[in-house]
Amino acid sequence: MRNLKKTCLGLGIAAILFAGCSTNQQEPLTLSGLNPTAFDSVINGKKTSLFTIKNKDMEVCITNFGGRVVSIMVPDKDGKMTDVVLGYDNIVQYADTVNSPSDYGSSVGRYANRINKGLITVADKEYQLPQNNFGHCLHGGNSGWMYQVYDAEQPNDSTLKLTIVSPDGDNGFPGTINATATYTLLSNNTLDIVFEATTDKETVINMTNHSYFNLNGDPSREGTDMILYINADNFTPADATYMTTGEITPVENTPMDFRKPHAINETINDTTFQQIKNATGYDHNWCLNTYKDGKGDDTQVCASLYSPSTGIFLEMFTNEPGVQVYTGNFQGTGITCKNGIKYPKHVSVCLESQKYPDSPNKKEWPSPYLKPGEKYYSHVAYKFSTK
Repeated sequence: MRNLKKTCLGLGIAAILFAGCSTNQQEPLTLSGLNPTAFDSVINGKKTSLFTIKNKDMEVCITNFGGRVVSIMVPDKDGKMTDVVLGYDNIVQYADTVNSPSDYGSSVGRYANRINKGLITVADKEYQLPQNNFGHCLHGGNSGWMYQVYDAEQPNDSTLKLTIVSPDGDNGFPGTINATATYTLLSNNTLDIVFEATTDKETVINMTNHSYFNLNGDPSREGTDMILYINADNFTPADATYMTTGEITPVENTPMDFRKPHAINETINDTTFQQIKNATGYDHNWCLNTYKDGKGDDTQVCASLYSPSTGIFLEMFTNEPGVQVYTGNFQGTGITCKNGIKYPKHVSVCLESQKYPDSPNKKEWPSPYLKPGEKYYSHVAYKFSTK
């Protein structure tokens, strides 16, 4: 929930026209207990719905509002189906940026994470972007893609393709972008996500999925007993406004070292370490060892998360150079979410594949620039099993 500024974005609840939406209608619930009708609406003139993809073992529910993963049902070590992501159970809360602002499960664009002071230079021209988080641009601004309606196409039971067209000047970014987010639930219990995009003018882009994972099966309590692994020798420190300083620093002998898996609660409260003190937990980018010589190896595990209580094990793969690990430091707001639960602080872990934060202003880092004739391709996969 990342302390998003409580602005109505021009979306406005008054602008959410619930055409044909009646939660009193009876419709079969999803395996996760969601009522699809509660996601039927028209926002900014476009229809929203809840889509379900599945295989023989899993069910994933996604709404085309913000390309948000609403639930992921996986079996635990005893075969009990368990929802492992946070979120809301209706479109009203997802769209209400005043009373329930969130980035739960979203397909973030144009630019995930932060850009310093909202300033970028593209083709020798400077652009001012929204400054919606401590004076910086976060997740493309308060009306970024997480609050837009994607066009949806479901070619089969296990695939959902979402498309968005972002016009030139959208939130200050140059270029008209055609982007897709394709979700496929593979037979080996992997949620595979591919982001692709083209542009008609040079621009920057950095898409990600922003699911909040809690593998414990009980999001009413902290999730810091989950065991985290990050395949990274270095991270990018940030200042008190969560902005990267430009340094790349070894994790060796610091609480940032997860090269040997360990419970998050072993280090998350070490406020003698300034980075943890600044963020009141983890909200940092790790420089993945799986990215070398300008290319990421998405066949290698870049991070993993494990719940000893349920035995649910999550492995992450990506071709991106970095992963932002966020431990729900802005949770604990008292907002009622799925199943009537009010999530506490540190209830979850986000594993966001990405270019490093503020890469447009740090030229020595992997480039986020996209030119006409090029194709942006970003891949992340979350594989579930038990052990």
